[in-house]
Amino acid sequence: MQIDKEIDTRGLNCPLPILKAKKALADMESGQTLRVISTDAGSLRDFQAFAKQTGNELIEQETAGADFIHVMRRR
Repeated sequence: MQIDKEIDTRGLNCPLPILKAKKALADMESGQTLRVISTDAGSLRDFQAFAKQTGNELIEQETAGADFIHVMRRR
């Protein structure tokens, strides 16, 4: 999968990972993908809710050690 942009929000708690993702997506073109790396366990449900509210597609979520990785496609 091609990732167009990646942001590292490790160490940041809600709502900062979502706010940084929102800002990054605003600078992207429709169809581009964003990977967000977070250490906030609450980010799993936060990104699901964010995708529903904004219409951006949540392609994938995974846990790798202490990291939670979210991949979104810009609407």
